[in-house]
Amino acid sequence: MLKNYFIIAWRSLLKNKVYSLINICGLALGMALSMLIGLWIYDEVAYNTYHENYSTIMQVMNTQTFNGHVGTNEAIALPLAKDIKTKFSQDFKRLALATWNEPYILGAGEKKMSGKGMWVQPDFPEMLTLNMIKGSRGVLTDPSSAIISQSLAKALFGDADPMSQTVRVNNMADVKVAGVYKDLPYNTSFNDIQILLPWGKYITFNWVKNSIDNWGNHSWQLFAQVDKHADIEKINAKIRDLEKPHFKEGDAKMQLHPMSRWHLYSDFVNGKSTGGRIKFVWLFGIIGVFVLLLACINFMNLSTARSEKRAKEVGIRKAIGSMRQQLIGQFLSESVVMALLAFALCVILVLLCLPFFNYLSDKQIQLPWKNPVFWLVSLLFTIITGLVSGSYPAFYLSAFNPVKVLKGTFKAGPYAALPRKVLVVVQFTVSITLIIGTVIVFRQIQHAKNRPVGYNREGLITVDINTPDLRGHYDAIRSDLLKTGSIENMAESSSPSTSVKSNQIGFEWEGMEPGSHPLLGTIGATHDFGHTINWQVKQGRDFSRNFLTDSSAAIINEASAKIMGFKNPIGKIVKYNGKPLTIVGVIKNMVMESPYIPVQPTIFMISYDWANVITIKLKPGMPVREALAKIEPVFKKFDPSSPFDYKFVDQDYATKFANEERIGNLATFFAILAIFISSLGLFGLASFVAEQRTKEIGVRKILGASVYNLWQMLCEDFIILVIISCVIAIPIAWYFLSNWLQAYEYRTQISWWIFAVAGLLALGITLLTVSYQAIRAAIANPVRSLRTE
Repeated sequence: MLKNYFIIAWRSLLKNKVYSLINICGLALGMALSMLIGLWIYDEVAYNTYHENYSTIMQVMNTQTFNGHVGTNEAIALPLAKDIKTKFSQDFKRLALATWNEPYILGAGEKKMSGKGMWVQPDFPEMLTLNMIKGSRGVLTDPSSAIISQSLAKALFGDADPMSQTVRVNNMADVKVAGVYKDLPYNTSFNDIQILLPWGKYITFNWVKNSIDNWGNHSWQLFAQVDKHADIEKINAKIRDLEKPHFKEGDAKMQLHPMSRWHLYSDFVNGKSTGGRIKFVWLFGIIGVFVLLLACINFMNLSTARSEKRAKEVGIRKAIGSMRQQLIGQFLSESVVMALLAFALCVILVLLCLPFFNYLSDKQIQLPWKNPVFWLVSLLFTIITGLVSGSYPAFYLSAFNPVKVLKGTFKAGPYAALPRKVLVVVQFTVSITLIIGTVIVFRQIQHAKNRPVGYNREGLITVDINTPDLRGHYDAIRSDLLKTGSIENMAESSSPSTSVKSNQIGFEWEGMEPGSHPLLGTIGATHDFGHTINWQVKQGRDFSRNFLTDSSAAIINEASAKIMGFKNPIGKIVKYNGKPLTIVGVIKNMVMESPYIPVQPTIFMISYDWANVITIKLKPGMPVREALAKIEPVFKKFDPSSPFDYKFVDQDYATKFANEERIGNLATFFAILAIFISSLGLFGLASFVAEQRTKEIGVRKILGASVYNLWQMLCEDFIILVIISCVIAIPIAWYFLSNWLQAYEYRTQISWWIFAVAGLLALGITLLTVSYQAIRAAIANPVRSLRTE
């Protein structure tokens, strides 16, 4: 019986090649997009699961209240780790302090390169269960040893054995390779770490040594591993107030943040983990379901539309004894065969699209060919898709009355097309909602990009001061660079213009509210910083070498002036840890952090000792390649053993939009496919309607109807359906997108024209899709269609 079902199903597909092709292509596209989204969701959910201790690894988070704002971050003070070990060692299996993952200049013999790494305590590699190729995880107990990744070992030493080889870090510390680990997969938080450096050597550096008992310096991270059955809330209650006796300002509270929530639940509100990328997992999951539903709707629409063509077949089958259940089985088998063919095409489409999809989503997803679970789920998914898409036609067709059908008195009835119309409305409601969503996402990105940044990014490059060779030579380096004629200016600072790396309390000024502890971004810079980045001075003046007193001067931004409450800040005294600073200028707010949030109160002061980055303004009009060719020898003169690494400030700033742009690009990709699938179904439906009304069109044409009249008649129903879809989609899109925009403090407005454009676009696509079949039917020779009458 089953064999017979599939033979008849195959013959039916071959007999109706056009409709079969439309159905298979539509289903394949829907299934391919659903598979891509499924792989993306799996990659997101599986983030960090590479580590065996995934469920028990934690990071200690610090929640503080400053300037009326509650913020949670990973930065902690060094003595916190010692306090936890002393008081609550029974609650933790492992604890490991670590620095941030930062770039270093790594050298082995004559070879020099940039690589990212962290200084970590010995338990860290064991905590991450690194897959060691050579050596063991416990070698970092030796303060002269380091562990490197397999790719770094290849880059530094080629095919030679890296073990016991010496690596020079930032031209100031030597370590020997005591272990090589397999590169971590892309979907881990530590995927780009290339070297793990020993904490024992790190604490010998003076500035670290001076911070061992300093509770006010939050510049490190603390990772922990707990027992599998540990009560996290009880541990949180124990460690929550550990800082209070030592650091009362800012209402600091500690808590553990599980690795299982790092990626998907990275957002904190009032000290509680509330969400993050998980909203996109849900969003894309819903989109995947709806896009697949669109493809299934196409199948249902075309199958039920052709029901009259198969009515006699059903009548004859019933007349010779076929049960309704057998007919249902026949039609479901046809849809399953179609779904299986669509799945084969779907796999090909996924393979073709994966490179582009990975580029859009910043992933390294691969089709898991060797995973039997994947194929089992895919097969089950395909069969369910086939059953769902074929269910309505199967029950609808099998219910025909055989007597009426065979007498020729069967009529589909005035409401027979209603289900098809409802399904078309659902299709275009989804498509229009996606169009509106895509436009809003890109509007929000453009709104943030158009935000005045308060300085000029054009022609700015930055060079990190990673080695001691570049320190203490500011005037000489600047003089040599100016002599090349390739730069306009140069400055050093403790933070680049695209971020604020230090936030401090300890500021006091006249009239400050008693008991308050304002947090200010603190940047040390040379005299030429403002002239180099061309910031905008609103009051007072810029730093100048002509004023010897500028060694104790400060420039504040508008946000600082606002929280200080000065009507005229110029000449006012601000004390920083007891040191008086005179405000000589107020600059326009510079967007240095996220472009979607208010600008942070920031204070700039003269310092030639804090320098972490060199900022260079290239000569306008000079080709960039030519300018860089002249700049590089100057840096090689002072730091010959390091590669000349630089970043363009405008490109660095552009990375702040990367996440939103990625979401926007994916939304565009989904919207285009959704519209295409809907249009594909509409094309098939329009083709059938035109075929069904061939004789009517012939009669109308003979009676004098013009091509335009016939085109209007055939398009009218579809246009009405799209207008209904617009009416439904607009409030849905407005509700969800308004809520999405609330997450951004600096956000765009939802304008009425966006809905109008989306509606007009949907109407235009509908007219283009339907018009081909409508005009083709309208210009056909009526003699052919009426010859049989």
